[in-house]
Amino acid sequence: MAYSTILYGMYQRLADYVERILKGAKPGDLPIERPSTFQLTLNLKTARALGLTIPQPLLLRADEVVE
Repeated sequence: MAYSTILYGMYQRLADYVERILKGAKPGDLPIERPSTFQLTLNLKTARALGLTIPQPLLLRADEVVE
């Protein structure tokens, strides 16, 4: 199970930061941003191998389920 940020969105923000720095902004003056979107991924194959049962409500909330 993994609960993490969506990397694509972070790469877009990174590109914005690089653009600002290349245009002359000082890195220390740029604001620190927190991720705003997260993704829940469940790996059922690993859960079964470990003898774990994933509750149905958690399966329904998952953004991605790996069989």
